[in-house]
Amino acid sequence: MNTQEGKTPEHEAIYQRLRDMILFGEVEPGQSVTIMGLAESIGAGMTPVREAIRRLTAEGALQALGNRRICVPLLTPNQLIQISFARRAIEPELARLAALKADEQLVRDLKEIDARLDEAIGTGNAKGYVEHNYRFHFRLYEQADAEVLLTLAQGLWMRVAPSSRIVCGRYGTSNLPDLHDSALDALRLGDAPGVCAFIEQDICQGLEQIRLSMDEQAQDPEITRLR
Repeated sequence: MNTQEGKTPEHEAIYQRLRDMILFGEVEPGQSVTIMGLAESIGAGMTPVREAIRRLTAEGALQALGNRRICVPLLTPNQLIQISFARRAIEPELARLAALKADEQLVRDLKEIDARLDEAIGTGNAKGYVEHNYRFHFRLYEQADAEVLLTLAQGLWMRVAPSSRIVCGRYGTSNLPDLHDSALDALRLGDAPGVCAFIEQDICQGLEQIRLSMDEQAQDPEITRLR
């Protein structure tokens, strides 16, 4: 067998690394970084990093500032309204479809991820919360076998996850939404509508926390960042 078979190409690996940095809050919204500095921080060449940045900019996850600088865009209230509408339309349907195709392996994987999420909540690990919350949702959604909806959901998460990370950093993890146990119980029972409903509630609670944080920021001119 070819030893290269199944190996992720360099340009794709770098794209995934930068995407995860955005998703899990390693680059804060509004924080300006240089392309060269970003390349150095991940130990990659300029050419594949520029290609990854082009892709992420086209997906709305990055914004070009000029002078070879980029940033993760700050989320606006209007954008949050649109993202909320789209996530509530797409993700519960992914959860419902996934529940119809659920197997024991899916339940085991979700239980393991949720245990790590609970640990992150208990220890106040904001980055861990954001990462394992993402992994829980998308391990579930991948089971749906609905590629178009999955791609749309991933794009929406890249736009909103950085703001979730800042909310966690500012308020801590103790009161963060987590309806995963309820969704898992419904999944074990084969209750697809129940899984759909609990995932929608989980999404709505997370988005509401971001909205409240944005409202507080707008009312307090001394707050320059959400955290």
